[in-house]
This record gives sequence, C-alpha cells and structure tokens, in this order.
Amino acid sequence: MNDMTPIQTTLKDWESDQEVRWCPGCGDYAILKAVQRTLPEIGADPANTVFVSGIGCSSRFPYYVESYGFHTIHGRAPAFATGIKLANPELDVWLVTGDGDGLSIGGNHTMHILRRNLNCQILLFNNEIYGLTKGQYSPTSRLGTPSPSSPVGSVDRPAQPAAFALGAGARFVARGFDVSKELSGVLKAAHAHQGAAFVEIFQNCIVYNKDVFEDFAAPKGAEASQLWLKNGEPMLFGNPKTGPIKGIALNVDHLHLEVVDVVDGDWQAAGVIVHDVTNRAIAHMLVEMPFGPFPMALGVLYDDPRPTFEQELLGQDRTVNSGKSADLAKLLAKGQTWTVTEGGPEL
Repeated sequence: MNDMTPIQTTLKDWESDQEVRWCPGCGDYAILKAVQRTLPEIGADPANTVFVSGIGCSSRFPYYVESYGFHTIHGRAPAFATGIKLANPELDVWLVTGDGDGLSIGGNHTMHILRRNLNCQILLFNNEIYGLTKGQYSPTSRLGTPSPSSPVGSVDRPAQPAAFALGAGARFVARGFDVSKELSGVLKAAHAHQGAAFVEIFQNCIVYNKDVFEDFAAPKGAEASQLWLKNGEPMLFGNPKTGPIKGIALNVDHLHLEVVDVVDGDWQAAGVIVHDVTNRAIAHMLVEMPFGPFPMALGVLYDDPRPTFEQELLGQDRTVNSGKSADLAKLLAKGQTWTVTEGGPEL
C-alpha cells in the first residue's frame, strides 16, 4: 500500500462541487462512483491524493473528485504524473486516461510509465471509440467498426490494452467494466500494489458505441460469459441452474488454454488450473482468449511487484549525495574559469 496514514472519510468527502457533465447513461458515471466509494475504504486522504488526466471524456475526472487534480495535455498525463511523484513520492497518484488518449497519441508515454514502474494507479477507460471528438474509430475499435473516419468499417486491427501493458513490462494488470460490482475490489488491489498498476475498464459509450460490451457485461447470462479471477482459486465460470459449470484448462501438448466441462464439481479431474497472479505467461494467455469460445477474463490478471521507479531513482540520489554538502559557489567555480579585468580576460 502507499506509505500514508489511513484516514476516515465518506463518499461525500470525495465529491467536488462541480456539475458532473457526461452524456446521460455514460459508463463514466459508474466508474466515478466506484472510485469515490473505494477511496474511503482504502483510507485515502484528499490532501495527499492527486488525479491526473489527459484529454477525452474520461479526462474530466479530476474536476469531479475532491482532491488535487491536474487536467493535462493529450496523451501526456504519464509525464506529468511522473514529475508529480518524483517531486513528492508521498502523494497517492491516480492517472485517468482513455483508449484514444492513452494508446494513440499517448501510447509512447503509457509504455514508459509502465516499464519504469512508477508507483501509481493507471485507469484506462476503454469504450473502443473516440467519444469527445465525435465518434471516430480508436486504437481499440473492432474490425468493421463504422464511424465518421471509417464509414464502411474500420480495417485496423485493434490493440488490446492489457496485452500492451504486459508487453510494456507492467507488473500489475487488471480488467473490469463500468457497472460491475467487482470493480471496487479491482481498484483496491491496484492501490495495494507497489508500482504502476494498470487497470483496463470497459466503458459503455451510450452515443457512439452503445452496448458494444453487452455480449459479456449484460447482467443476464453474466456467469457464463465472465471469468472473475481470484488468486489461488480455480478458473471456473457458469451457473449450474442454467448450464454446466465450466473451467479453463491448460493444454500442455499445444501450450494453449481451453474450455472444459466440470462434472460433479470435480474441477481438478477436469484439469482446471488455479489462478496464480505471479504467472506472467498465463496472464498473457488469459488476455489473448477470444471472447465467444472463451469467457471474458476479468479481475487481477497479473500482480508481481518489483522496486518502483521513484524508489530506485531517489535512492540512487541519496547514495550519490551521501556525505556531501551543497556548495553552489564551488560548483560554479568548478572547471575552467577566468576573471574579467579592465584590460580583458585574465586566464
């Protein structure tokens, strides 16, 4: 957990006086409430909390949270977050971005904050469309998505945010969706992680990409379409009242995951694997599972901490400066110097 003394707050303490302005029915409302409910539960302090955002619908977030906030420029929120954290490592930094802001113009910056492992929470709202700029296809839009910039359907193959994060060296990767009751638990796990915690949140854009996630996010049939991962527990999904319980097994001959039926609750006999959040290879496989034959893998996919960027950088500074005292005059006089006299410079 971040090195701060927990304090008692309520949801109301985290609601700013700004009118929340997203389209009626936008999934961002649900995400905002999930974050505002989570912050008191983790003992966060508004005086030590900073929300940083780039550009896009999601990036209005800092206005609506009663804490410090920084609404920055398109795709560059990670650079600002890095500066904030290095200036004051005790601050609890949350970075809010979208699939366009974080993976298009900001893809380079997202990659570097992940590989550096800055201690912060990165919430990437993925609605698979550019909402604020009126519905163009985004880096995560599916093949065939019709939009003002692809009127007969996008031919771009979509990026997968969680796969991108794993490939960039992220040490914590999770997924959730806007109206899920499980989202708060995912946010808590991200906050408890020491390092860059990347959370992809599927978010319904009611205007330009309505119900694109209904195939797995709709309440009806959710048990059969969602695989909520729990560390140390078997990967099971389904509802015994509506169909057989199923699980995810590893085909060791071909090194890929497959769906298996679980008979009489004996998941071990079916070969169902137990989720291990430190297993990076399985995390990659879970991210790559095609929805349809497989459920959507949600929750914490990967969590394996390592020393954070600011710990190592500031620790290096302390080592280099140990036993030394600051002397500006000595620094300025170091190296080749000369004295300017009336007759010209005297070397």
